[in-house]
Amino acid sequence: MISKITGKPVHVVGEELTLAVGAFEYEVLIPEFARRHLQSQIGREVSLHTIEYIEGNSQGGGRLTPRLVGFLNAAEREFFELFCQVDGVGVKKALRAMVRPVQEVAALIEDQDAKGLAGLPGIGPATAERVVAKLRRKMPKFALLVGRDLPVAGADRDVATETFEALRALGHSESDAKRLIEAVLQQKKKFKNVDEFLRAVYEQRTGN
Repeated sequence: MISKITGKPVHVVGEELTLAVGAFEYEVLIPEFARRHLQSQIGREVSLHTIEYIEGNSQGGGRLTPRLVGFLNAAEREFFELFCQVDGVGVKKALRAMVRPVQEVAALIEDQDAKGLAGLPGIGPATAERVVAKLRRKMPKFALLVGRDLPVAGADRDVATETFEALRALGHSESDAKRLIEAVLQQKKKFKNVDEFLRAVYEQRTGN
């Protein structure tokens, strides 16, 4: 399974990105929020975290086509996989719905804002209610990075998400872990790994 791919975007048409990797070009499906970023990266090397799925129906001699779906970081990929687990939401519907950044959609789910979710393309009121019911308890680590004056780069977002999991493992509640991480992000510093981020969390708590 291809879980990450690095290459140079050649062109973007709708939800399809053509990525040049050595002598090969790969077609990667991308959500709308990622498309806006990747269009500005034409010709520059990028890395995408990917999932694979099979499109088509083999019954009656139909054709099965392997597809790649790409995301800017691992946290976005993990969120997408969770979103696809909701009854009535498959890969294609989830791709069409993701016109807003993952952090914003996660915040809607965490806040149980079914009306806001129903405004996403292809997600009606009934599906929105199912999304909230199934996923709201799993959203804090995604919603903690919602834009609110916190511009976070893809790599930093992955470190922050992993730090959230580390704080939970250390016994912090979801709300406490979220509060601690957001406080550190306000400093707008860069952290290479979870250890550095955790050190900043505890230094802030002790006032050092």
